[in-house]
Amino acid sequence: MAKVFNWQLGREIDFPYEVERPEKQFAMIFDTNKCISCQTCTVACKTTWTQGRGQEYMFWNNVETKPYGYYPLGWDVNILDALGVQAMDGPVYQGKTLFDAAPTGEVILGYVPDDRDYAHPNIGEDDSTGTMPRGAYMTAPHMQWMFYLPRICNHCTYAACLGACPRQSIYKRREDGIVLLDQSRCRGYRECVKACPYKKVYFNTQTKVSEKCIGCYPAVEGGRQTQCTTSCIGKIRVQGFLGKPDKPDADNPLDYLVFIKKVALPLYPQFGLEPNTYYIPPVHVPPAYLRQMFGWGVERAIETYKRAHEDTKLLAAMTLFGATPEISHYFRVDGDSVVGYDAKQAEIVRVPLREPAVVRELYDIKHKVYRTNIT
Repeated sequence: MAKVFNWQLGREIDFPYEVERPEKQFAMIFDTNKCISCQTCTVACKTTWTQGRGQEYMFWNNVETKPYGYYPLGWDVNILDALGVQAMDGPVYQGKTLFDAAPTGEVILGYVPDDRDYAHPNIGEDDSTGTMPRGAYMTAPHMQWMFYLPRICNHCTYAACLGACPRQSIYKRREDGIVLLDQSRCRGYRECVKACPYKKVYFNTQTKVSEKCIGCYPAVEGGRQTQCTTSCIGKIRVQGFLGKPDKPDADNPLDYLVFIKKVALPLYPQFGLEPNTYYIPPVHVPPAYLRQMFGWGVERAIETYKRAHEDTKLLAAMTLFGATPEISHYFRVDGDSVVGYDAKQAEIVRVPLREPAVVRELYDIKHKVYRTNIT
């Protein structure tokens, strides 16, 4: 096993191969506070990539309700239970990763889901946890809560599927860090399905090979964001590229949100894969739950997010979510607007930082009616 540095854990970890980071890394940020689980992203992905035989159960993109929703069933609680309780209380992770916890003769700790685990993609939808006693009023964090978690392949820096494949049919592109699967080399051993803790590699029973999210690379190569991102009606996503973690570019919106402001956090960083999809945590959920999901720094990320209206540049970066179908490689504040630029630094979008507010009179003299909504 090689020693590689995982910046999310603040230390070196074991990985089967030496890894050289790409110059830019495909990445995505989700604002969980804005997701309404409309599943438009899921449908957009499904109709684009997984319409064929053997792909019926595949959801490269899905949205599940936490804490009781999973696809496949129990994917995260199963692997967390196998890994055991690990401390997540500082910038340097001292616990075991899935590579550390691998059984003898295995590359990584994992499991293959039962076929029935894929039978209920919407299980637990809108189910909340906690109680609201009679006469109680809502406080923050909420005493009764749920939230929506959209998921795609994380295109991990230290991808478990890549490390576990005995055929080396899975590879990470040097130009953008997208993790792809060469189906001509795949022999259907399903070691990738077993290894991926996020369960985002699927086995096609008709073709007898594995399949996974391809990061919409044909669109990305043309400077456009992914299907799930551009179809999102809630504007909760932004897709672009991360630079090197030790050399963040403050003019890159993803670098700014992930490396500099640290308002967007990885999903289950303790697994050790250095996933490249990031989440702005929900502000209404108890931090203890969020800490085991998004790692150390959750409380700080929530406070930073809640103060975004006081930070013009942070507000500008978040205003780019859903603002354009093209990838914003750079951004800057120009007066009362945020401007996004492509890789050649040509302007592609300009968005006002604050929408105009129109206050209407309670009583409409012209129509002789009272307005119940005066905003």
